[in-house]
Amino acid sequence: MVSANERVVAVIMVGGPTKGTRFRPLSFNIPKPLFPLAGQPMVHHPISACKRIPNLAQIYLLGFYEEREFALYVSSISNELKIPVRYLKEDRPHGSAGGLYHFRDLILEDDPTHIFLLNCDVCCSFPLPEMLDAHKRYGGMGTILVVKVSAESASQFGELVADPTTNELLHYTEKPETFVSDRINCGVYIFTPDIFRAIEGVSTQRKDRANLRRVSSFEAMQPDTRSLPANYVRLDQDILTPLAGKKQLYIYETMDFWEQIKTPGMSIKCSGLYLAQFRHTSPHLLANGDGVKKASIIGDVYIHPSAKVHPSAKIGPSVSISANARIGAGARLISCIILDDVEIKAGLQLNWFERHKYFWCSIFLHFILQENAVVSHAIVGWKSSIGRWARVQASLKTLILN
Repeated sequence: MVSANERVVAVIMVGGPTKGTRFRPLSFNIPKPLFPLAGQPMVHHPISACKRIPNLAQIYLLGFYEEREFALYVSSISNELKIPVRYLKEDRPHGSAGGLYHFRDLILEDDPTHIFLLNCDVCCSFPLPEMLDAHKRYGGMGTILVVKVSAESASQFGELVADPTTNELLHYTEKPETFVSDRINCGVYIFTPDIFRAIEGVSTQRKDRANLRRVSSFEAMQPDTRSLPANYVRLDQDILTPLAGKKQLYIYETMDFWEQIKTPGMSIKCSGLYLAQFRHTSPHLLANGDGVKKASIIGDVYIHPSAKVHPSAKIGPSVSISANARIGAGARLISCIILDDVEIKAGLQLNWFERHKYFWCSIFLHFILQENAVVSHAIVGWKSSIGRWARVQASLKTLILN
């Protein structure tokens, strides 16, 4: 049940140009959070999910990018959703919790009863209203979205153990060397304003230890005796780990999809997941066609209104076509992202087959996508072109034409 006195704000962490280097070369052209997945900027998906939160007062984007890089998007999305969206630039690294604390006065301006904290580079259904309901039932300071993964992949993330009856977080460890649990932290949280008191407590303890500690100049240079700055507070190691088992933190487990968007290869998979979600959340964004007056559409496909697609083309499944793209006669597109101003045409045949599990290739060439060309499991970069009868294919991971 929603109380009229409740107010919610959301903070989405977007990182910065010196972070997310694994997303290169795509992030050379555009900030990673603005790279399109399913035809929408990456950050658009969590922002749209926040729109469903009852009594949402404000959305903040927190990162290291220059404000001008987000100004146009922030203005556009604020007008579209009719909710204030504001970009906050960190002057220096404060840690995932320290950054939140650094802007506490702004975040608390609306006197929120609950604060959502989301990572921009996760792909999921973002069950935020359901999380909020569970969080209020638990009565704790914070609730973490979690998902079950394979035991082999769990160590890449924060692993946790929770009480199966109460869902209280009992133990949390970030990227452990040995297996702890197949439940992992999804990077989506909800807190009460008490989170700021907890962050301040970590910072105060660090200052006190620094004042008490007296070490030689030699000891001060050793890595094991150097301490983090007092205002640098990590959410996982400094907040979640010490508060586990103290009836402060709880979990909400999602049974839906979840992925982390760290590499270009993952962007194609996540674009497909969001396209599939559109069937339930935004069916008007999905294209349709029977190959007569419009191109033949198979599965979930997004086509920007300004894109031109020949009726004899066959598109899908899991294809996103961006603004001003031109897709020629007989073209076949499968599981790919076509960026702005791409043209798909001929001559040369390209076959790229994956041989290594984590292989992806970046080619700095200019092709054109036109008659009878085939593009499969690839990202075709801005203003690129692919020739007639060309075949661009990566069988397991992703080929990038830029």
